[in-house]
Amino acid sequence: MLDGFEILTTSGVVLWSKSYAPLSSSLINGFIKDVFIEEKIIPSSAAADDTSASQHPSYKKEKYTLRWASAKDLGLIFVAVYQSLLHLSWVDKLLDNIRLLFVDLYGDQVRKPHSTVVECSFDDYFDQQVKELEQSADAPQRAPQIVRNHQDLTTTLEIDSAEPLPPIPGLLSGRKSPTSAAPSTDATPTSTPDTSRPNTPLNGHLLSAKPGRGGTSRRARKAASGKPSAVEGLKEKSVGKAKGKQLRRWDADGMADEDGDVPLDYSATSDTDSRPVSSAGVEPADMVASGTRTSKGQYILKDLDDEVHSILQNANQKKEESASSKPTGVVGSSLGAISGLFRNVIGGKVLTKQDLEKPMKGMEDLLLKKNVAREAAVRLCEGVERELIGKKTGSFESIDTLLRASLSTSLTKLLTPTTSLSLLTSITTTNSTHHRPYTISIVGVNGVGKSTSLSKLAFFLLQNNLSLLIAACDTFRSGAVEQLRVHARNLKDLSARERLAKIELYEKGYGKDAAHIARDAVAYAKDNHFDVVLIDTAGRRHNDARLMSSLEKFADLARPDKILMVGEALVGTDSVMQARAFNTAFGAKRGLDGFIISKCDTVGEMVGVLVSMVHATGIPVVFLGVGQHYGDLRTVNVGNVVGLLMS
Repeated sequence: MLDGFEILTTSGVVLWSKSYAPLSSSLINGFIKDVFIEEKIIPSSAAADDTSASQHPSYKKEKYTLRWASAKDLGLIFVAVYQSLLHLSWVDKLLDNIRLLFVDLYGDQVRKPHSTVVECSFDDYFDQQVKELEQSADAPQRAPQIVRNHQDLTTTLEIDSAEPLPPIPGLLSGRKSPTSAAPSTDATPTSTPDTSRPNTPLNGHLLSAKPGRGGTSRRARKAASGKPSAVEGLKEKSVGKAKGKQLRRWDADGMADEDGDVPLDYSATSDTDSRPVSSAGVEPADMVASGTRTSKGQYILKDLDDEVHSILQNANQKKEESASSKPTGVVGSSLGAISGLFRNVIGGKVLTKQDLEKPMKGMEDLLLKKNVAREAAVRLCEGVERELIGKKTGSFESIDTLLRASLSTSLTKLLTPTTSLSLLTSITTTNSTHHRPYTISIVGVNGVGKSTSLSKLAFFLLQNNLSLLIAACDTFRSGAVEQLRVHARNLKDLSARERLAKIELYEKGYGKDAAHIARDAVAYAKDNHFDVVLIDTAGRRHNDARLMSSLEKFADLARPDKILMVGEALVGTDSVMQARAFNTAFGAKRGLDGFIISKCDTVGEMVGVLVSMVHATGIPVVFLGVGQHYGDLRTVNVGNVVGLLMS
């Protein structure tokens, strides 16, 4: 049995206490003096740690033993006092639980500056813990409950106590008494009663069958209680089962095959969808930051000059800091380390393949760290090796320049497109010569940002006063049509604010054939004199033959002028397989026309996915996504990409 318990601060202020027997104040005063002031028991650093009470040694004085715990951040000390003749194994558990409870409940009051009084009603919480731990000691088969916060304790009090909890300001106000609460319908089993039933029944507790048919039958008791019998319940369930909702069954194509059920297609327009959109909800796009207008009125996107320069500057600063703090040497796979591998080459010597073996290995490791696929890295190193073999070296200082020039040449040859990427010129020529809308289709794997990239491209075309029709051909993913509807509303609002061209969304809901929707959208755009049709498609895994096979039918019916694949900069070396799979999925006479690399703002210098995808297909990168706004679309500057890869 405890004799006392106190909660006090390190400055000696008693915040809460409870006594079961008269105790002299010299006990606590001597404990504070010997443990925390004179440090006779343990060092002060260990005494201040928020460890378990079992880790602290006991303090004994006169006939009493003191066990304690502390809360270092609040400067609190929790002390339990009991007679040394007793062996209370649960005191340490009590100290730990009380510390957690008190800090959780009243920590905010203690943290206030110059606080000497804490308004609390802690008696019931303390008594509950003492009672529970004492019972656990008397009945070892019942495991004690470890309290982690005041919510766990509240649950325990509601089960074990029939009286309402004490009010705690800001925490337990408004809680209803358990006696007035409605019966719970949860499936959680009730707690085990404190007294367990003995194995052998006592005299007078033996159960015996009632003789004859006297008394109340089970059926009568069921009728009197108003509860249906098992047979009646089964009958009611069988009757209600025919009226209940049938389980939805799905076929191999992901379509529901039952009839007469509630459809899951919520893409149909309603009265609320046709309401005008407030212009205050759409953030205006910074057109100056994303591009400039030419003398002819065309809106041209900027490249990654500003973004790349900032990234390079930060990278150079980090390298300078690391170089100043670390010793230099032939370590790592940077270009400086690669040039260090030429130190065994005497100036004026003609380089051979043996001389370039180690530097090429270091260069390959550098490209792999930049997220370049190994296949592309090997091809680049072979190109650099061909450039260097047979060249005569100059002084040692020219080796680094020689390596950079050769690598830059190989990267430039790989990334430079062989055809014109002027999308605006192609659109104008198609509209004026063929008198039909220019069709662009967006494809890619799941989650790379196809719909977001399509909306950025739409905003760029609106800046050039080109009317747009967005075709919602992702009829599989839930929310795809609604996502495009939101983008169309925002772009329509921005277009009206800036007095740009019109934009409209063409949708047919879910469960329809995407190829036929695309074909109908192109016909609708031609009849209504739209300049460009942007077709959004469903995401699909590049290794799923069944899903990839539908792209050939899509290309035959929609006949897009350009098919752009969206790849993310985070994908890594798998980009090679993705690019090759999509490039060959449209049939023998059709392939990809360009790439849009999304999430380039998240990778910094690791832009190797551009090199990997171009190497795998020979198809150029047209745009880069660098943010979450409609204006965050950039064209590719080969020189900047090379600078990032060589940084």
